[in-house]
Amino acid sequence: MKVLLIKDVKGLGKAGDIKEVKDGYGKNFLIAKGFAKLATDAVIKQWQAQQRKKEEEEAREIEKLKKLKEKIESLKLTIRHKTGANGALFGAITNKEIAQHLKKDYSIDIDKKSIEVHPPIKQTGEYEIDIKLGHGIHAKLDLIIEGE
Repeated sequence: MKVLLIKDVKGLGKAGDIKEVKDGYGKNFLIAKGFAKLATDAVIKQWQAQQRKKEEEEAREIEKLKKLKEKIESLKLTIRHKTGANGALFGAITNKEIAQHLKKDYSIDIDKKSIEVHPPIKQTGEYEIDIKLGHGIHAKLDLIIEGE
């Protein structure tokens, strides 16, 4: 019996592979548990169409992220924060604060978990912040911290 694997099966193959298996294993385990479908021409064509659609969606998403990266890298985000007598900030600038300022000032909605602030920003000055956008795309944000 030929089956099209829908999910990765350890010891058998990866999703999208067409494998020849024994009838009982194919019907009673792979197909019954939703790991595979019987490999007919219609099922194979449907799988290929789904894969093409996924690739197209991913390509559109990557293009969108590249445009967002260009927009972020062209910005200079300025945050005004309270400072003490010696120029040190009260508290530190957090990734949440950066995300809020990006949303408020430039209408760019970035998840705070995507913004990496290492080491913590505790002084006024200029910083370069790394933002993970997804699909291996990183943007560098120029951040200026000014005292109030």
